[in-house]
Amino acid sequence: MRSRLAARSARLVLAAAAVTALAATTTACDNDDAADAGSSAAPSAVASAGSGGSGSSSSDSPSASGSSTGGSNSSGSDSSGSTDKTDSDDGKKGGYGQSCGTNDLDFTVTSESQAGGYYLVTAKAKSGITCYLDVNTPSVSFGSGAEGVASPVGQGGEDPIKLTGSAVAYTGISPKTTNSNDGKEFENVIIATTDDDPDPAELKLPDTANVDKPIVTNWSTNRAETVPVIV
Repeated sequence: MRSRLAARSARLVLAAAAVTALAATTTACDNDDAADAGSSAAPSAVASAGSGGSGSSSSDSPSASGSSTGGSNSSGSDSSGSTDKTDSDDGKKGGYGQSCGTNDLDFTVTSESQAGGYYLVTAKAKSGITCYLDVNTPSVSFGSGAEGVASPVGQGGEDPIKLTGSAVAYTGISPKTTNSNDGKEFENVIIATTDDDPDPAELKLPDTANVDKPIVTNWSTNRAETVPVIV
């Protein structure tokens, strides 16, 4: 009887041991499966992220390139069109060429003794410039006050006068046309090709001028026509 009980107890112990071993094996398998699952999921996530980043970069790059090219084409078209229009509109005045601006010319001033004394101004185009004096009379003043503005007397005059190379034009300025002792002294005269020229030239006079009701002649290629007199 005792031997049977002992044998039965031994079988129970072996069964319990087998159950314990089976549970441990199952747990180990579960842990291994979870690890395998995590291991297989990680590469998938990395591949997905890498693929998304590559796709995003690839799509952005052509877009930026296209924008730059388009901007360049647009700018080039606008720039050349604008320049051509400006040259066409402003480069031709009255069908004969570019008008002379004051800054297109070099001036010299000499003191002359005829007609009680006057200043002869000679205008010449700067090197490489060809232009036309299409406004007959220069704008001339001594100082900034209205009393220093020279009145045109209508002598001489050619319209237009082409200036290029050694060609020159003349104008005569009489600083004083009164017999009184009135007047102001100036060492410079301001001259411009037009009244609204933004870049008038201020010329140093060869001597100090006593100015009172000054006058100026038209431009002319004949200096004899530019001796200013009141008629």
